[in-house]
Amino acid sequence: MKNTLLLIIFFVSLFIGTTTLSAQNSTNSSEEIKRLVEKKRGYDKAIGFGYKIQIYNGRETAAKRKQAQFKILYPRVYSRLVYNAPEWKVQVGNYKTKLDADRALLIFQKEFSGIIAVPMGK
Repeated sequence: MKNTLLLIIFFVSLFIGTTTLSAQNSTNSSEEIKRLVEKKRGYDKAIGFGYKIQIYNGRETAAKRKQAQFKILYPRVYSRLVYNAPEWKVQVGNYKTKLDADRALLIFQKEFSGIIAVPMGK
């Protein structure tokens, strides 16, 4: 009796599991999903995606000093000045994932305090 009940439960769960898998496959081939993926790709091309590390946010003269200091310490890492009234920002690097940005942030933290990883376009 006990073995029969376990066997029935096993087959029912196996049946439910296979129907769930087939339902997911039909969802992934949906035209709406394909349209959303294409829309996201277009957004990424237009706006950009990924992360930068912001090492300074404040006055223009101090921002230029921080950028020059960074270029001396890390000459191979891309850096740029961004002006969002009324403050200047120094952003460095181009990282695809937050994890990559966080790894670099740990390296740069030795020389610069108060730095953060920000999404591109900010």
